[in-house]
Amino acid sequence: MESKVTTTKNKKRTGLVALGLLLSLTTTVATAATDENTSGPAMWPTAEYAAGIPTAKEVLGYDLGERITSHGDTLKYFYALQQAAPKNIKVIEFGKTWEGRKLIYAVIGSAENLSRLEAFAADMNKLADPRKTSASEAKQLIAKLPSSVWLEHGVHGNEISSTDASMMTAYHLLAATNQPMVSNILQNTLVFIDPMQNPDGRMRFINQYYATVGMEHSADRLSAEHNEPWPRGRSNHYLFDMNRDWLAITQPETKARVRVLNKYKPTVVIDLHEMGGDSTYFFVPAAQPINPHMQKEQLDNNVAIGRNNAKYFDEFGFSYYTREVFDAFYPGYGDSWPTFYGASAATYEVASSRGERFEKLDGSMLNYRDTVQRHFVASMATAETTAVNREKILNDFYLYQQKAIAAGKDDDDERVFILPNELDRAATHRLATLMAEHGVEVKRASESFKACGTKYNEGAYIIDTAQPRGLFVKTTFTEQVDMDKAFVTEQERRRANKLNDQIYDVTGWSLPLMFNVDTDSCGRAVSVNGEMISADTPLQSELANGDAKVAYVVPWGDMSAGRFLTAALQAGIKVKSADLPFKMASGSYPAGTLIIEVANNPKDVADLVASIATTTGAKVVGVDTSWVEEGPSFGSENTVTISAPKIAMAWDEPTRSLSAGATRFVIERQFNYPVTAIRAGTMAWANLSDYQVIILPSGNYARHLGKGGAENLQDWVKKGGVLITIADATQWAASEAAGLLDVKREYALSKDGVKAAGDGDVVDGTSIKDKAGFLNAIENEQDMPDYVAGILTRVEVDQEHWLTAGVNPEVVAMVTGNDIYSPIKLASGKNVAWFKGKDDVMASGYIWDEFKTQAAYKPFLIHQPVGRGMVIGFTQEPAARAYLDGLNVMLMNTIFRAAGHAYPLR
Repeated sequence: MESKVTTTKNKKRTGLVALGLLLSLTTTVATAATDENTSGPAMWPTAEYAAGIPTAKEVLGYDLGERITSHGDTLKYFYALQQAAPKNIKVIEFGKTWEGRKLIYAVIGSAENLSRLEAFAADMNKLADPRKTSASEAKQLIAKLPSSVWLEHGVHGNEISSTDASMMTAYHLLAATNQPMVSNILQNTLVFIDPMQNPDGRMRFINQYYATVGMEHSADRLSAEHNEPWPRGRSNHYLFDMNRDWLAITQPETKARVRVLNKYKPTVVIDLHEMGGDSTYFFVPAAQPINPHMQKEQLDNNVAIGRNNAKYFDEFGFSYYTREVFDAFYPGYGDSWPTFYGASAATYEVASSRGERFEKLDGSMLNYRDTVQRHFVASMATAETTAVNREKILNDFYLYQQKAIAAGKDDDDERVFILPNELDRAATHRLATLMAEHGVEVKRASESFKACGTKYNEGAYIIDTAQPRGLFVKTTFTEQVDMDKAFVTEQERRRANKLNDQIYDVTGWSLPLMFNVDTDSCGRAVSVNGEMISADTPLQSELANGDAKVAYVVPWGDMSAGRFLTAALQAGIKVKSADLPFKMASGSYPAGTLIIEVANNPKDVADLVASIATTTGAKVVGVDTSWVEEGPSFGSENTVTISAPKIAMAWDEPTRSLSAGATRFVIERQFNYPVTAIRAGTMAWANLSDYQVIILPSGNYARHLGKGGAENLQDWVKKGGVLITIADATQWAASEAAGLLDVKREYALSKDGVKAAGDGDVVDGTSIKDKAGFLNAIENEQDMPDYVAGILTRVEVDQEHWLTAGVNPEVVAMVTGNDIYSPIKLASGKNVAWFKGKDDVMASGYIWDEFKTQAAYKPFLIHQPVGRGMVIGFTQEPAARAYLDGLNVMLMNTIFRAAGHAYPLR
């Protein structure tokens, strides 16, 4: 039970906290159970607080946990704390969101530790590299360095309580006067508080939530307060789940956060989340599977953290659980990414009130303040563990680096990864600079060299895994990271017994596969001259004959050419594209190659081409003759004019926000081309003739478009429009009601065994001989294939279709869900890309044998001509999480080359 002690305070506010304990003699103390920062019982019942540190009530006008704090108020409070205790807290702005909101973090510690913040960063980076820092030097550093904990809050904007908990944590650390744990934390640990990882999503949630509140807050889960409208507050401006962005680092919030973590390398990182309101609280240890490249010492530290959390949760009477649901396998979460620089990291989840009040299924009331308090208590317990185990955690951090380097040296097969940088310059450069952004050492060779018997040209990128980030390289570059065998066996047992599997997220994430980049490996160190690249190293353009008399040709097949195209179109340059490969005196060029004819363009076309080449890194060749030795000439019917299409995308309900956001982001921020978002319902009746391309992201459009909407789109396509459907949108387009695409989804393959038969209320009699027969008897007659959590698959690409110009013969796609489609018949269209055969379809991850059998040779990309236009269907997401860079050229073709092949009515 929480005690009921009256709180008092002095009107005269003087004195600052030194180490969170020492107060000036003129400062009185605020005591316990109805503390300055909360309504009702205290968040830490025994705490006494210094009057010199402002409460949230004094700064914001309300107690923490009383209402959901906005982005502006959060910043206001942290800056007020800094003004009151500048020697113990420092607030640092480190970036901005897409919508221009500030990102801040606060650092709290003793005056001595905080004054050495920059020196601390330098020392941590020394400790992070045993190649430069000997064991004896490391011992000296560990003796003087504080440990550090980074508390991440609110990566999902509608998981609201952690931000308010961050303010309570900061207040408690600065103002609590009778807490030995606070003194210990301040003396031995730097506490980094990132109060709001996703300000744009949080403010979307807050604005929508308070707009629904009436006379009183409703606790009913059916109320509008507890049912967010599309796209909800979980994601950021571009509707990204930023907890999945740590691998591709596409969003500005993630980019800024990665820079800061790489600077300080905090030794403990906690990502505070919310889950369903009927649950309790989750903390470490994590569930299986665990990424095999994580180290025992890190996992042991998590157990110690969990034990201390449990101690305080027992004291406070809070329920909790561990080792269930939330695993530590995928390396691209906010709690898993830091483990690969050596931190001990974890996810915490609290039952969410998703507002100020929520009635649980058992009839109990969950108040917002309750969720804030639980995160606050867990944060303090974690910080205490970090302080108590300061020396061990720092030693383990140094040991991690040693193990990473040793693992690289001991690998006789994949010590070094080499990116030849010849087939896809842009994707290879993007992958190399991405790894540098992660903190990996990447060298670009300045000369040709040999490695393991193979010769490589100047410009190849080299990553030696015998480096501190070597284990991160191994987990992101190897094609397959296996889950624990016992876990896999258990999943197969569950499936055999008709139970859902326990795989939480994707099981395949090899970056070279997703980027479709050639990568070689060598078991020996490579000695070659070169330079270390950074995240900002530009892709160098290649411009030959910049004063061409006849034309400029841009070889198609990578995103430097893609961005050249979009920039040229927006600059008003007239561009053609070849459907087939061709050969000239200047070289051979692949299908899709862009052709900019001097005579058909402005007089300053040479300057425009040179400028665009520089900004995009494209390879451009000027030619003084149009004579083609092989393949189509510039004036052939096998070249098409690419105009600047107007693109519309379905938005709002019923689109899946992650699909809509990722697709729009890839087009706008990776292709650099604008998209107009149109509410899906509007497409049912609107005149769409202004648009040449319409994209339907994944979603169930049956109700929002209906028969009228399908007819409106079909009429628009017949008149020359290009309709692109993605994942579930393809499912709708293929339905009888829509009739836009002549393919059908498949039920799961039937299995041998006894099944009930017959019609009506009576079925034929059956005999069941064993449990296997029983399990077969209870199967539905027509089931969909089992759900796939997320795997990487190999896709074969038709090399003789104009839609795949410049696309490699084989690409890698991600498969999620259970949609498998029968191939389209030749009378209706073409299967332009399809999954490879059973024995070859898997590229990375873990999947059921039945999927391999049924998915083999089924379509991934479908093209169906309709009148003067066409429908193009992706059966899976080509832009998932914006990290399938290897599919970008294919996606560009479906937009720009498809628009060039349509014949809209003029």
